Amino acid sequence: MKQYISVILKFTIFLLITIFLLLILLRVILYLFATKKTYQLENVPNFRVAIVFGAGLRNDGSPTPILKDRIKTGVDLYKNGKVNKLLLSGDNRFVNYNEPAAMASFARDLGVQQSDLILDYAGQSTYDSCYRAKAIFKLDQAILVTQSFHLPRALFICNQLGIESVGVSADQRKYSVASFLYWHLRELPASLVAILDIWIIKPIPVLGDPEPIHKDKN
Repeated sequence: MKQYISVILKFTIFLLITIFLLLILLRVILYLFATKKTYQLENVPNFRVAIVFGAGLRNDGSPTPILKDRIKTGVDLYKNGKVNKLLLSGDNRFVNYNEPAAMASFARDLGVQQSDLILDYAGQSTYDSCYRAKAIFKLDQAILVTQSFHLPRALFICNQLGIESVGVSADQRKYSVASFLYWHLRELPASLVAILDIWIIKPIPVLGDPEPIHKDKN
């Protein structure tokens, strides 16, 4: 019996190590994919729209620090003439939880015109945000705004869904070690899910009537 338990234990450890290494490999692949598509704000190509991804709200309904950094980076692109519209994509599944509205309020406080803010209330995931940016808002190009740990996955998804995308990192501060580890470890299974969604599962998110951001799109 002890021999069988030892064999099972060794196999389990081997399996876990194999899965972990596979997740690392997928993460590296997405990172390499994103390397040539990631820019500093000063040299990113001019696109008409930046997609700013949601990242949670505090208990009082205000953006989390990590989300504020994304919005600030999007506003910097806007004020530097890199884009003329910000697509704010976040979660609004519950009445008392409205990421896009909180994002828009913060962006307005930073000087963005309301008419230049487009709110996507069904951006429940990175995949959903990219899918809807193409299907609902008819985007063919976009600058993606998020932290460096998230950019590889976001760039992979949006480009695979037909949006020519480049990215600008929203790392505007030094994050805590705990946050750094949490977000990077979270990206390991998330990268696998992204690849499965794009190439195998191909889920359809919440959709609706088209709302082209640009009048020349229909």
